[in-house]
Amino acid sequence: MTTPFSAALGAELTKLRRSLSWSVVVLLPVVVVLAGSFTTVVSGQQLADGWHTLWLRSVVFYGLLPLPLGLGILASLAWRPEHRGGSWNALMSSPVPSLYVVLAKTLVVALLGAVMQLVLLVTVVLTGKLLFGLAGMLPGRYLVITVLLVVAVLPVAGVQSALSMAVRSFATPVAVALVGAGTAAVLLAAELGGVVLVLPWAVTARATQLATGTFGDSGELTAGGAAAVVVAGALLTLLAVALATRYLERRDVHT
Repeated sequence: MTTPFSAALGAELTKLRRSLSWSVVVLLPVVVVLAGSFTTVVSGQQLADGWHTLWLRSVVFYGLLPLPLGLGILASLAWRPEHRGGSWNALMSSPVPSLYVVLAKTLVVALLGAVMQLVLLVTVVLTGKLLFGLAGMLPGRYLVITVLLVVAVLPVAGVQSALSMAVRSFATPVAVALVGAGTAAVLLAAELGGVVLVLPWAVTARATQLATGTFGDSGELTAGGAAAVVVAGALLTLLAVALATRYLERRDVHT
């Protein structure tokens, strides 16, 4: 039986078939990993600690800027059809509740973000084996971190989706993502501990730094560190969805 929410989500998934979003999902993590590997090859340096060094050089920078920027672009792409022509008026006159619209858009952005993390993981593994000839396979803790990254993209997906819903401009929400990423980097560099977990972009970036020993991280993947990312991410996502739903309920058609 089709429910209003499943119909809304199905409509959003259908839009992805020919979306430019997939180019962002695939190219962004691949370019970041290859760029980090290229600088290593050019410098003539070896990966001193094997897989850990490769992960460190690939993923930490990715979490500070490319990942939040990519999510900002994905959210803007997801909402772009609704801001064209009479699509917004059709949306506002639809019988689908505002909550379902917001949830469907947020989940689609988060799904694209999740696939992006899988592309990142595969690219790191292939680079390590084919380019650097690393022995064995990527340690299991990085697989766990990848799963945490799938969860950690949720708060940024929620916030960026809300911004792209509220603002018709494609570029403005992306610019906010850049500002958010920059602010998160400053907070992380200041090693303010739990304070960083109140900012969605910082939660996502923190997840990429788990077990790396950077920006105040202990260098070990701990249950407490993982739980903090999951709980903070869940609360911030719920807040973003609630505020976006409230905003959409108060909006009207464009005249």
